[in-house]
Amino acid sequence: MDTKQLLKTLVETESPSHDKSAVDRVGIIVAEEARKLGASIEILPNKDTGDHILARFTSDLQSAPSNVKPILFLCHMDTVFPLGTLPKIPYREADGKIFGPGTLDMKAGIVISLAAIEEARKNGMTSPVTLLCTSDEEIGSLTSQAHIERLAKESSLVLVMESALLDGSLKTWRKGVGQFLVTTKGRAAHAGGAHQDGRNAIEEMAHQVIAIQKFTNYEKQTTLNVGVIHGGTVSNVVPEEAHIQVDVRVMQAGEWERLESEMAKLKPVLDGTSIEIKGGLNRPPMPFDDTMKRTFEKAKDIASTIGIDLKAGGTGGGSDANFVAPLGVPVLDGLGAIGEGYHSEREYIFADSLDQRVKLINALLQNW
Repeated sequence: MDTKQLLKTLVETESPSHDKSAVDRVGIIVAEEARKLGASIEILPNKDTGDHILARFTSDLQSAPSNVKPILFLCHMDTVFPLGTLPKIPYREADGKIFGPGTLDMKAGIVISLAAIEEARKNGMTSPVTLLCTSDEEIGSLTSQAHIERLAKESSLVLVMESALLDGSLKTWRKGVGQFLVTTKGRAAHAGGAHQDGRNAIEEMAHQVIAIQKFTNYEKQTTLNVGVIHGGTVSNVVPEEAHIQVDVRVMQAGEWERLESEMAKLKPVLDGTSIEIKGGLNRPPMPFDDTMKRTFEKAKDIASTIGIDLKAGGTGGGSDANFVAPLGVPVLDGLGAIGEGYHSEREYIFADSLDQRVKLINALLQNW
């Protein structure tokens, strides 16, 4: 397999999460590449987001027991970049790096998965393999979560092909990710002729923003970030409504419940205003617990046999590994390419990390 050519094809097939037809075009390419390697393909249809691609590879060993659980690869085909990004940020290779929208997050992960499966089959793949490529990871995995959890429960190991940390470390812990949507309501009035009759929803929201930000607790690795705010219509009208979006990250058990309780206690500060709060925890925390420690140590031992010193790290960002960890299924995250700048015009991978990660994952497939 020409990994760079396949990566170029995938990157140049733009696939923003909310464009079903665009993501489906990537799905067609992925399904065809998997078929070439002998996979049976199942299309998991979606109405609004792209279809998910499920590829199953059988073990190459005739003597392999029929009840052996497969190893599951998790990849996603969608990106954060809108159509039309490619002319501004074209796929290119320079100074040992490969640039392009979605290169790191995570089309290189798809390429590495397929190349590692191909390599494992050359020597007789000892375990059956399942590859799930989803269409909506960047927008919360709302339609893919059930498939991820179902397939993880059937698997002996889950390999999440998100990018590695910059030093090549795996991501052995991740924060949980949630969101609150807050609306304040007041009463509209003319800002010049009837200012006293109005109730300013933006002013009310200002009080709430300060209160919400104070729920952050760095010692517990809990953060809240009011990242989006909207309100009002024109400057000479007292605004009737205001809205904010609050990003929430939690690491410790019980922290989300604490925040829900604190948010429920919020009350309007100004007379004549009201507050409405919605939200939920999208991805639970993935702690570095005993199961993760055992899983990582086994992977580290396997990596050492091929001269790789595998390291453990973590991140405040979430991934589909967050859905797997609470199930008690062994999971390794951050097995994709090495690079930086994801979700930006600077996104790139180190070109040699493609072959490095293929070598590592092939070893895991053969020795797990």
